[in-house]
Amino acid sequence: MSTIPSDHEKLWDLIKDIRFGMFTHRHANGMLHSLPLTTQNRSMDEAATLFFFISRKSEVDSQIQQDNHVNVAYSSPSDDRYVSVSGDAFLVEDSGKKETLWSPMAKAWFPGGPTDPDLALMEVRINHAEYWDVKESKMVQLAKMAKAAFTGEPPRDLGEHKELRMS
Repeated sequence: MSTIPSDHEKLWDLIKDIRFGMFTHRHANGMLHSLPLTTQNRSMDEAATLFFFISRKSEVDSQIQQDNHVNVAYSSPSDDRYVSVSGDAFLVEDSGKKETLWSPMAKAWFPGGPTDPDLALMEVRINHAEYWDVKESKMVQLAKMAKAAFTGEPPRDLGEHKELRMS
């Protein structure tokens, strides 16, 4: 029996404690636009899907209907964890899922609760993910960087970096 976590489990392990992801989409003016969104998932299923609550009045609602290719970046500098996920975003009309994902914190933006008419559920189906996860202490990292600066060779073994194909 393998104790190696699946790509889905590893990805969820890296992002589950990071409260906000920087969600990037293409704006109507053609430029890339990013905004912080709260990941609503409590786990990640084998479909590799992330869920977010958004306002139906927001530009995100209209823009993902024009171009649904998006990116969500997660960062935890204190833990040296960085994750970038790319996928396709869709609005989902699923009142049961809204109820399941609902939390008291969401009420600040959607005072009508999970049935608030402004509340839209956005699903991001992850196609690709990439992460950087450094386990060494800051002192070890600094020593490796100092050695690299002295020798002119790039630092080695500063942690795990991997790309994941999710679809």
